[in-house]
Amino acid sequence: MKVLLVEDDHDLAAVTRRLLHRHNYVVDLAGSLSSARAALQGSQYEVVLLDRRLPDGDGVDLIHFAQEKKLSCKFLVLSALGELQERVEGLDLGADDYMVKPFEPEELLARIRAAERRHAPDVGRTITVGRLTLDCDTRNLDLDGEPFVLPRREMLMMEQLMHGVNRVMARPALERAMYGYDDQFESNTLESHMSRLRKTLAKHACGVKIHTVRGMGYMLRENGAG
Repeated sequence: MKVLLVEDDHDLAAVTRRLLHRHNYVVDLAGSLSSARAALQGSQYEVVLLDRRLPDGDGVDLIHFAQEKKLSCKFLVLSALGELQERVEGLDLGADDYMVKPFEPEELLARIRAAERRHAPDVGRTITVGRLTLDCDTRNLDLDGEPFVLPRREMLMMEQLMHGVNRVMARPALERAMYGYDDQFESNTLESHMSRLRKTLAKHACGVKIHTVRGMGYMLRENGAG
């Protein structure tokens, strides 16, 4: 899942970003309203973590911007403005949730998961391909009922492929799922991750294969399908 973190405190932004990376979120960072608006127009996010005190205005103005552009992301405000009236105001202005700084990492993760559940149409659904099962709610991957752990980028790729099983997933869609807009990567990085993922799936006899569709992208199918 892709998250936009709007925070001008560099230290807090770095800590929060590392936390989210450890839990397989792709995170883009914006330090101002103007850069956050540009990010929203250039990419699709499920959740926006939003500070209120930004250099160029109140963060809740970004909620109005998203509403005007008919964007469907969920907004979780993370702010030092913690008085009751300030929290009520933030929620009334369109925030889906409001947390007061400082916050506990586990609570932040729980609230993001709650926002995902409200946003996602496939809550409670699982996807099984071959011997692999993806829980769409927890984003956990199992092999015959046992946890199957992949490196973060490869897990993000596998999620996209399983959601689009038996359909061609275009290269740009996979790259958007794996990388933030400010991530640096080489033109062959996707192929490198794809090669390692294929070897892992074959090594563990997962019962699936990733096919290359020349000029279009990649397709995940069960072994022997079609």
